[in-house]
Amino acid sequence: MSTQQEHQLSLSPFNHYSNRVLLKTLLHHANDDGAVGLVGQRVLVGGWVKSSKEVKKPSLPLIMDNNNNDGFDETRNKDVSCVEILQSRIPLVRSIFHVLGGKGYVPRKKLEHSQHPLKAIIPQPSTVYLLLTDGSCVSSLQVVVDSSVAQPSNLLPTGTCILVEGQLVKPSSEGKHSIELKADKVLHIGTVDIDNYRLSRKRIPLDMLRDYSHFRPRTTTVATVMRIRNVLSFATHSFFNDHAFIDVQVPAITSTDSEGFSNLFKVTTLDRKAEKEKLSTVYETEGVSLEVVKAAAKEKSNQVENLKRSESNREALAAAIHDLRKTNELASHLEAREKKTIEASLKDDKVDSSEDFFSCQTYLTVSGRLHLASYACALGNVYSFGPRFQAHKTDSAKHAAEMWMVEAEMAFAQLKDSMNCANDFLKYLCKRVLENCSEDLKFIAKRIDNACIDRLQQIVSVSPEMLSYNEAIDVLRKVEDKKFETNIEWGIDLTTEHLSYLADVVYKKPVMIYNYPKEVRPFYVRLNDDGRTVAAYDLIVPKVGTIISGSQNEERLNIISSRIRELGLAREKYEWYLDLRRNGTVKHSGFTLKFDIMVLFTTGLSNVRDVIPFPRSYGKANN
Repeated sequence: MSTQQEHQLSLSPFNHYSNRVLLKTLLHHANDDGAVGLVGQRVLVGGWVKSSKEVKKPSLPLIMDNNNNDGFDETRNKDVSCVEILQSRIPLVRSIFHVLGGKGYVPRKKLEHSQHPLKAIIPQPSTVYLLLTDGSCVSSLQVVVDSSVAQPSNLLPTGTCILVEGQLVKPSSEGKHSIELKADKVLHIGTVDIDNYRLSRKRIPLDMLRDYSHFRPRTTTVATVMRIRNVLSFATHSFFNDHAFIDVQVPAITSTDSEGFSNLFKVTTLDRKAEKEKLSTVYETEGVSLEVVKAAAKEKSNQVENLKRSESNREALAAAIHDLRKTNELASHLEAREKKTIEASLKDDKVDSSEDFFSCQTYLTVSGRLHLASYACALGNVYSFGPRFQAHKTDSAKHAAEMWMVEAEMAFAQLKDSMNCANDFLKYLCKRVLENCSEDLKFIAKRIDNACIDRLQQIVSVSPEMLSYNEAIDVLRKVEDKKFETNIEWGIDLTTEHLSYLADVVYKKPVMIYNYPKEVRPFYVRLNDDGRTVAAYDLIVPKVGTIISGSQNEERLNIISSRIRELGLAREKYEWYLDLRRNGTVKHSGFTLKFDIMVLFTTGLSNVRDVIPFPRSYGKANN
């Protein structure tokens, strides 16, 4: 079988749901020295115009028939008089002859010597060169369209969507393109409103692009991030499937604060305006109605205006002004009290949940590990992959209100088992990206972070530095060349600054810190024998900090009950979880990988909102 036939076979089922060829498939063959085999093939491609240029062709001379009344007859100009030329060229002379010419004067139209009238109607032929991208890869395909095939003005704007059919040819000039498409059919044109299309401008900063997240994936950077995100997502399911984990979907709405100290999004269907009106009604029964006072103030204001106009009784006017002032003061006082009462009531959760959609207060879930534990205690090894929510009012580059997490829980597993699994999982993810995203990583190394590939290779080849919390504190205390914002003392929750210093400066590789103080970890983490620390750990990587947090969970009913009392948590909300300890308890452990932070680590970007398709952060939820 010839090389050309092999390429034809590889391109010919195109796509199961479309006849078009993905540019990734096409350009992969061309870049692998397969351009010769592709030349001559007809393909259908679709995508969006990334850049364009139009090249005008030389004009062809017009050939006219002198017998045609519409043609240009040079003999008509041979007997043109000087007077007619003056009339044609100089408006003042033409006006004088029009006045003095008499009945025999017939003014001629302005002589056209520069261009034949038909040339103004027939556009100059041209060739349009388009760089087309369809999101399947970093590279673009050059598409050549003659002006006889489609109107150039419709094709040229950045962002125009086209579906074209044509023949693959070698480029006419040497350059970075090994193959191009000469289109002879344009089957679809999705035009662009140039004035309002935000991507018409070059080099839009990523922070500005966040306001137009529906257009962001058309940029090369965001498209690259999304392809890497897709590989990491698929690799996540592959890893757990290969290790006999069962995928369990945990609820997005829960009545339990899984961490015990989180900032939660409350879920309600109650109309707060109606609740405010209800509280106002209750307040009115206790004293004077605010609305009555406001109405009285309006009436007294009108009375004052009438007295001012009449000027008949100054004493009555003075008394009315005094009365109006007192009424307004009372209204302001009542309004402030009512507002304070309503705010306090709503803040203290005094809204009656029995009238809500759910009969108790519910929240968007912060973590699914408690729910996974119930399935681990029946199925063995389980995992979940989905969005988690935290209502932190922060502009941190490492936080968004909605972030995706990978959570795993293993029955009959202790702390060391969880640490080993977490480490293997991280290595697996990095290896899959290196194997499947080489072109995207080269683009990132060139345009965003030249160390991205080295970081991934380091994760695959190097084991993390293992440190207990006590050891980490000792190392940080000895640091002399840096002043930390938070003082180093036993019992503090190590900050991003502390952890990053250990990974980026001290060890220059991943670091795993374990056995944290019990005060800085959730109530369900297993208490160590020293009574001060718990079986929890963080896996910290250079550049982004903590990427995985894990723990062994407390299986002893008496100890977890005392931890709930210590933290002042509402025990009734955790009774279902305590039931797992009363009935068939088992040692189990697990971890949470911050998936969006993993994408951030892989791509070398600095803000997590640039790797989330539709980021939600404090004050920002545009679509």
